[in-house]
Amino acid sequence: MLKITYTNTGFYLEHLPESLENWLVERVLLCLRASTSIYIEPSTASVLLPGDLPHIQNIAAFKDEYEGIIELDPCDEESVEFRLRGTWITTKENSESGIFVSTLGDQAETSIYKLWQSANLGTSLIGE
Repeated sequence: MLKITYTNTGFYLEHLPESLENWLVERVLLCLRASTSIYIEPSTASVLLPGDLPHIQNIAAFKDEYEGIIELDPCDEESVEFRLRGTWITTKENSESGIFVSTLGDQAETSIYKLWQSANLGTSLIGE
């Protein structure tokens, strides 16, 4: 499972071994026990990446297998937009801070995570 945490200062991608269903059940139970609101809806995450990253072609290879879930399009000569369909989870309706989760095959998730690491090599992962 891929998990992107969006904050007021940026976002951070994690590759988690647990299933989306198990993680989501735990999250809902936590909110219920804490008497906290939770909003869950289908959504799309979009990230602008440098086009010359070493793993970018690996992601392009997954576009056919995950049609409608993974999209990768050039923006200009230097960057590409990576889009991923999944689920948006937050505690406030229409919030810009929250968690986006998506599940793909392990090989695709690992490639996306490596792409993220390459894009953030030498920089803080939060504050993009």
